[in-house]
Amino acid sequence: MASPSVTSSSVASSAPSFRVWALGGIPEVRAGDDLAKLIAAAEPGLVDGDVLLVTSKIVSKAEGRVVEAADREAAIDAETVRVVARRGPLRIVENRQGLVMAAAGVDASNTPAGTVLLLPEDSDASARAVRDGLRDALGVDVGVVVTDTFGRPWRNGLTDVAIGAAGVRVLDDLRGGTDAHGNPLGATVVATADELAAAGDLVKGKAEGLPVAVVRGLSHVVASDDEPGARELVRSAADDMFRLGTSEAVREAVTLRRTVREFSDEPVDPGAVRRAVAAAVTAPAPHHTTPWRFVLLESAESRTRLLDAMREAWIEDLRRDGKSEESIAKRVRRGDVLRNAPYLVVPCLVMDGSHTYGDERRDTAEREMFVVAAGAGVQNFLVALAGERLGSAWVSSTMFCRPVVREVLSLPSSWDPLGAVAVGHAVGVARKRAVREAEAFLTVR
Repeated sequence: MASPSVTSSSVASSAPSFRVWALGGIPEVRAGDDLAKLIAAAEPGLVDGDVLLVTSKIVSKAEGRVVEAADREAAIDAETVRVVARRGPLRIVENRQGLVMAAAGVDASNTPAGTVLLLPEDSDASARAVRDGLRDALGVDVGVVVTDTFGRPWRNGLTDVAIGAAGVRVLDDLRGGTDAHGNPLGATVVATADELAAAGDLVKGKAEGLPVAVVRGLSHVVASDDEPGARELVRSAADDMFRLGTSEAVREAVTLRRTVREFSDEPVDPGAVRRAVAAAVTAPAPHHTTPWRFVLLESAESRTRLLDAMREAWIEDLRRDGKSEESIAKRVRRGDVLRNAPYLVVPCLVMDGSHTYGDERRDTAEREMFVVAAGAGVQNFLVALAGERLGSAWVSSTMFCRPVVREVLSLPSSWDPLGAVAVGHAVGVARKRAVREAEAFLTVR
């Protein structure tokens, strides 16, 4: 039976066209097999400029990536470096190769019972080995793409994408050019290697036993050995707006919430702070109340006026405590984290809707309920700021001079400031947090 093929052509003879076909005659691949020799035997007529699309399964088999694993989940755990999203037994993870995909690419199909197939350890290196082998065997200069099947966010269905490449321009950066109407292209970077992989999948299929396809007619995508490979296709964490699933995003934001004491001069987006406030006011509260208020100090003048007044009040308190001027100066310097921040927020507690019992025990408990609710709102706020990639530091100082804060900021007498939150973009990378084992904080009855 002839191998499947697809031809793209146009009525206009000068228009670009290409042909893609699957290779028949490749035997069952086993550990230690030379893929380049197997491909050369199946298609000795390869020419310069062809692109080989090689299914990762046969690469993994040739490289001995078949492992004994009665429990596929354990194999997925071993290949996972980060869980991106989880729903029931399905996991989308980042694997050791930096790829974000279902089940870390661990495959239990097309492999003997009781074993699983892992992805190649370095798919770019695997592609280079096949490219070099075909150059030696046939004297041809071809591109090689190692492919695997992916699902995609927001889209149903699977398609093949490039996970390894050699001698192929994996990205075609059109930025700086213009379209057919002369409009500037400012964001267009085409994933050429993924498009090639998908084209090959049309003829290889998923169950036909045709693991290699050839594309001919697109020699312009074949390049030198210096091309960076398919790792160029993996979006960096800093640029990935959809790095996490919902529950994982919450846990990641909680983990990212760190006290930041040094901020850059980069301005803070007021919209980001308002989104964080919107998250803050979803915290639980007693009696269906809303015990939170957030005062945003967006102007340098308002921040300086408040901090100067607080410093004077603090110095007076310290002098009354009998502290030396040297000790006072040192303590005042500790408050510079607020003064150096480009944005300040003063969260406040309001007791509107609270109950008065006329009994000290119950009235104290009532206030404590509101304080706890306000604290939950502040925690929501700090976590949401981390989710916005903003650093923060909660400092308790306004709680020690509430009348001063209320006067300077013209706040109602019923608003109790609960410290101040310095907000900004952190300078440098936060130090690794000490591990706290949950068991140390648990008591089970």
